[in-house]
Amino acid sequence: MTLEEVVGSNSTEKRMETVSQALEELLVAARQKDRLTLGVYESAKLMNVDPDSVVLCVLATDEEDEGDIALQIHFTLLQAFCCENDINILRVSGLRRLARVLEQDTPEEGNGNEPRDLHCILVTNPPVQPLQCPALENIGSFCEESRCCNLWVPCLELQDR
Repeated sequence: MTLEEVVGSNSTEKRMETVSQALEELLVAARQKDRLTLGVYESAKLMNVDPDSVVLCVLATDEEDEGDIALQIHFTLLQAFCCENDINILRVSGLRRLARVLEQDTPEEGNGNEPRDLHCILVTNPPVQPLQCPALENIGSFCEESRCCNLWVPCLELQDR
């Protein structure tokens, strides 16, 4: 491994960590302002009705979801819709961490209620009272940088803490 590879790998890891933290901050801020839509079907409905208000689509899976063909088809359709409507997209692994960030019960720790579908999360930002969050700008620039590198759907891994 060359010095350039080591330095590049460290900066990439730091960048991914920064973007992961920004995503967590954004999701918390959006949840507090009631700007989140959770669930594949709910997200599809919202994007059909008001795609202009959507600024970020988070598609979340873990390894056990990779074999779920129906979910992967939904993801493909959602990704195509987002690309067509200039909506930033992130693929995220780490559903357990995502549930903790959103203060949702995981199935193992559940309180008896059915867990919410966190496979698709939309962040909305209507022009009236826009969400003022530096994390949104950070994620937007990360998505734009990724598109410049022909990576249309960047992937992040959320780590349990």
